[in-house]
Amino acid sequence: MEENITRHEFDAVMERLDAENGRQNHRLESAENDIKALRALHVAVEKLATNMERMFEEQRKQGARLETLESRDGELWRKIVGYALTAGAGFLLAALMRQAGIF
Repeated sequence: MEENITRHEFDAVMERLDAENGRQNHRLESAENDIKALRALHVAVEKLATNMERMFEEQRKQGARLETLESRDGELWRKIVGYALTAGAGFLLAALMRQAGIF
């Protein structure tokens, strides 16, 4: 057999259910906000990773260009030294040939 509850007991149960629904709604809203924040963070991290990849590629290209520029200075210096040595050897050879009376 069923027992009937009073209006006061019914109102108390409904009040507790409403309070529980409010708590659950608050928790769901908080969880949804956290998910939105995580999505925003995910997008920001993806953009950061993409930018870092581009920066790495640009840095690699700049490194290659820098090596080329640095080697040009070295090549120029070696050419200058080579020409100076060749000229010195030519002057020395000409002086020796003049001493020997060949020239």
